[in-house]
Amino acid sequence: MLKVSEILSCITEEAPLCWQESYDNSGLLIGDSNALVDKVLLSLDVTEEVIDEAIDNSFHMIISHHPLIFKGVKNILADDATGKMIMKAIKHDISIAAMHTNIDNSFYGVNRVLAEKLGLRDLNILHLNNSATWRLDDSATQIGSGMIGVLENEMSELDFLKMIKEKLNVPSIRHSKLLNKNIRKVAICGGSGSFLINDAKRCAADVYLTADLKYHDFFEADNEILIVDAGHFETEQFTKQLFADIILKKNPKFAVQISSVKTNSVHYFV
Repeated sequence: MLKVSEILSCITEEAPLCWQESYDNSGLLIGDSNALVDKVLLSLDVTEEVIDEAIDNSFHMIISHHPLIFKGVKNILADDATGKMIMKAIKHDISIAAMHTNIDNSFYGVNRVLAEKLGLRDLNILHLNNSATWRLDDSATQIGSGMIGVLENEMSELDFLKMIKEKLNVPSIRHSKLLNKNIRKVAICGGSGSFLINDAKRCAADVYLTADLKYHDFFEADNEILIVDAGHFETEQFTKQLFADIILKKNPKFAVQISSVKTNSVHYFV
């Protein structure tokens, strides 16, 4: 068995909480840091179905990517969705933690895993934070938002979109106007990434892959770059396995399980 704090330190040693954005709420949100648990359930989001899964399978800890408690909570009520989940977690002695933008901003975090799934190499942070590098275990590492790399073999825009559709298992992709040029240099940001469009253009990327783009965001392509929205869940779905890999690397005999609940709140009619 491990303490809740020991499990979380596996992740924060590689992606410290000080790396999270100012608006974020990563870390332990519910529970006792000194509580002992024998296994942990991993999810992208915390929903009531995920908590029920933890209860049914005797998990006393959940680590998610997105925080259950994100904005200020003024009351905890049974007729409120978040309040109901908080009450249920406390009632069943379930600790809940989130590792969000701290793992987003790590070079070895969310975007690296996405980049590897797409076969990108020569990876670099797309937008370095002001400090540029931090020191972990006597070695320097870049931190910041997004990532940029290159495909081993360039491909047409349509072939790139087909690859995204297949590898991310997304039924529908939104994109800006096709420019009839090959794709080799690829910029990415798992989750909401409209704020990095200009960085992708500055780096002369052929395409920028992200999610949660608004109508007017696509105009920023301005015939310079292909902009692709492949979905928030879809571009961050590999984060659960990333958490598992990090924990097991330090505690190979500890029990981790990826939630069987698909928490994607977006459904497609195709």
